Amino acid sequence: MAETDAMSEGNSQDLTRLWEIHQAAEWPIGVGSREGELMTLDTVVCGCVTYFFEERDLDPQRVAILEDCLSDLEAALPELTEEPLDYFQRVKQLGALLLEVGRR
Repeated sequence: MAETDAMSEGNSQDLTRLWEIHQAAEWPIGVGSREGELMTLDTVVCGCVTYFFEERDLDPQRVAILEDCLSDLEAALPELTEEPLDYFQRVKQLGALLLEVGRR
């Protein structure tokens, strides 16, 4: 149990650090034809992160939304290059970490 708590704490710290990095990042140039969809995914994932930091919990609806967003991001990533790819890989990592931390 202590090992699981330590892992959860580590994931929580990773989530906080990654969130700080993402908040400081600018929107990437050259997103391409999926910019609208990617902007929506970014907004939804970031909204879930904000909710989690305020409530310290994720409800089942947000878990389902995050799972859908991660699937959509996975499909979109192969079409991206350089700066947009780095940005949206980070969004995907934020969502995945949030699911790990939020499910404990």
